[in-house]
Amino acid sequence: SGKWEVRKQDAIQGYEKNDFVTERIFATASDGTRVPISIAHKKSITMDGGNPTLLHGYGAYGAVIDAEFSSNRVSLLDRGFVYAIGHVRGGSDLGREWYENGKVLNKKNSFTDFISCAEYLIQIGFTSKEKIAIYGVSAGGLLVTASMTMRPDLFRAVIAKVPFVDAINSISDPTIPLTTLEYNEWGNPVEFKDQYEYIKSYAPYENIRSTAYPNLLLTGGLNDPRVPYWEPAKFAAKLRELKTDDNLLLLKTNFHAGHAGSSGRYDFMKEVAFEYAFLIDVLEVSQSTS
Repeated sequence: SGKWEVRKQDAIQGYEKNDFVTERIFATASDGTRVPISIAHKKSITMDGGNPTLLHGYGAYGAVIDAEFSSNRVSLLDRGFVYAIGHVRGGSDLGREWYENGKVLNKKNSFTDFISCAEYLIQIGFTSKEKIAIYGVSAGGLLVTASMTMRPDLFRAVIAKVPFVDAINSISDPTIPLTTLEYNEWGNPVEFKDQYEYIKSYAPYENIRSTAYPNLLLTGGLNDPRVPYWEPAKFAAKLRELKTDDNLLLLKTNFHAGHAGSSGRYDFMKEVAFEYAFLIDVLEVSQSTS
């Protein structure tokens, strides 16, 4: 018949799909490029700028963050959160050219795209600077911390999991596992001065300054071979030395995990719950679900 037919569907307790809506909108980047944003939220929210919002991004290696269902997010959506994915350059969401325009000497496009996504969500009334948080893992952790150092005034909170924050030092050390394989993605700062200067201009650790920063949750894994645990530790130490605010700065190191975090199902759920508790606290969200 050429038609798809649903033969079996898992039941999600406490979830009613008709209460939610998904949509695709577009932000305009600083160079005029239209950047897609995938959004999920309850139908009952109002566009008054008061909705707690979690903006997720990655933007590297040509990877795509699919706008797919996750039961983990229902807990946030039930509390009135808007969940958004910024499909920034550096991923291949819109093809190979989209990827090429977000790597090596075009890498800053990833960050300015992400900032534009946040600004647009605020502009059209989904949220405000006081209610928006950003989230990224690994190279996505670089995305959110670089965006934070570029625009510390724009976000209320940042979650950076195993973040690649000390880029210039890590990529300059060929003895670290996988380093030489990363040259095609980020550039080779050892052999090319222009690439060294470019990476240094956005690397989060190198761009911490004496100013106020958002609430920040950093995580690391003691056995992480991709982003060594000392990267988020160094980043936290330098921030504590220079930042001028009283916002939360948390460093949570898992002594039994690698790059992907806890492997046990219940341990993973505890990690998610910890992150959500952080968001609920710093965004001042009601504990009850509606």
